[in-house]
Amino acid sequence: MDSLRFLRILLVSASILLVSLLYTVTAGDIVHQDDLAPKKPGCENDFVLVKVQTWIDGTEDAEFVGVGARFGRRIVSKEKNANQTHVVFANPRDCCSPLRTKLIGDVVIVDRGNCRFTAKANNAEAAGASALLIINNQKELYKMVCEPDETDLDIQIPAVMLPQDAGATLEKMLINSSKVSVQLYSPRRPAVDVAEVFLWLMAIGTILCASYWSAWSAREAAIEHDKLLKDAIDEIPSTNDGGSGVVEINTLSAICFVFLASGFLVVLYKLMSYWFVELLVVVFCIGGVEGLQTCLVALLSRWFQRAGDSYIKVPFLGPISYLTLAVSPFCIVFAVLWAVYRERSLAWIGQDVLGIALIITVLQIVHVPNLKVGTVLLSCAFLYDIFWVFVSKKLFHESVMIVVARGDKSGEDGIPMLLKIPRMFDPWGGYSIIGFGDILLPGLLIAFALRYDWLANKTLRTGYFIWAMVAYGLGLLITYVALNLMDGHGQPALLYIVPFTLGTMLTLARKRDDLWILWTKGEPERACPHHVRLEQCSE
Repeated sequence: MDSLRFLRILLVSASILLVSLLYTVTAGDIVHQDDLAPKKPGCENDFVLVKVQTWIDGTEDAEFVGVGARFGRRIVSKEKNANQTHVVFANPRDCCSPLRTKLIGDVVIVDRGNCRFTAKANNAEAAGASALLIINNQKELYKMVCEPDETDLDIQIPAVMLPQDAGATLEKMLINSSKVSVQLYSPRRPAVDVAEVFLWLMAIGTILCASYWSAWSAREAAIEHDKLLKDAIDEIPSTNDGGSGVVEINTLSAICFVFLASGFLVVLYKLMSYWFVELLVVVFCIGGVEGLQTCLVALLSRWFQRAGDSYIKVPFLGPISYLTLAVSPFCIVFAVLWAVYRERSLAWIGQDVLGIALIITVLQIVHVPNLKVGTVLLSCAFLYDIFWVFVSKKLFHESVMIVVARGDKSGEDGIPMLLKIPRMFDPWGGYSIIGFGDILLPGLLIAFALRYDWLANKTLRTGYFIWAMVAYGLGLLITYVALNLMDGHGQPALLYIVPFTLGTMLTLARKRDDLWILWTKGEPERACPHHVRLEQCSE
């Protein structure tokens, strides 16, 4: 294998550990603590996000996001129906006893703690407040519920929880300004945003392109192998050795991968900071450049075959085609520009281009050799996903996967190993995102299915690829449905994708009596010419 090919595989193989970390689809940062507090009369509001628009001396200023309480009056949904209301601090600040000053329709700000939320609301309403803003003692939003034994729930003013940093900003406004007022309203979020549809199509399209490229390469290798057999060459190179540029996963590496990924995830969680995210950006750019270069060279070589087949020897890198030399500067500049301007509104396009190219390249280079390895890999990833999204809360008091995906403690909007699209028709803005692992790991199995179909000369209907793709699409669709139904809980996508995809493959293979071949060999039997030794055919 030439040094450039070795370097490429080394870089992409190192990147696979990173790009497969984030499986979860995330949303919101509301802390859910209402499992033991069901709805009851006077405490039956749905939890909604609330926009708190501030005005300083009649001029529009900062906007904060809070969450409405289970109790109290419902908050209007349209901005035009929300009044600008003067805001004041409660006295006492915790509002756990009757206020010392009477209010005239003001919005009152109180600190969390020392008594029940409903006690604060009743005291604020008795003093004449029109709404209650409770400042949390943490940066997250906390759902305000009613205790099972509470009865004084006839509260006629809305109550909203704001995060700690919003409270600090409001306090500075009140100290430095003569008049501060707020508007409270809760615009309704669409059930389905078009961004989720495009993200679904993006994931499907990425696996589709990678699978066809992988299958085409495998078929070309098989044709070349058959030509060598017909010529009765004594030493026939194996299609699975390093010279083919393909890295095959075995059962042991599939199991070890999960433990390595878990260790790296914990490192990310513990060391998450601004400088560490910057380091991940550099690693992502290196992998993105390699992926984009590989994809562009493969695509352009069809039109510039002579440039693709002509090589020049470069020190330390070995032979490099002229086409690669021409494409590389563009890829490097593209990645550098994205890294420099990644905070801009359209930077998500560059991130998605680099991410898709990297995923396609990994699926081209890394192969699952048979259904056995695919089953072990996806089963381990399934357990890994569930553990780090749900079970890790018991050990770390928060979901490690979601914290890393959001980029908490880093001062940035998450790490770059994600595909994302802005929510176009959502008044709350934000992004719909999907982790690389949600595409890459199922994609390994789906690409294997298409390689098998082509080598076995199966039609689209009688093969496995189309059904695996449909199963993956349904699994990803169910993930987004669950995300909406779970009211903002981060969802481990592989919890839904793996049973659909892997279950479909295993069921079809068993019904068609292909299970043994798929499970062990991973490719159909090929006829061996009579003048060639059997051991040569088996290589």
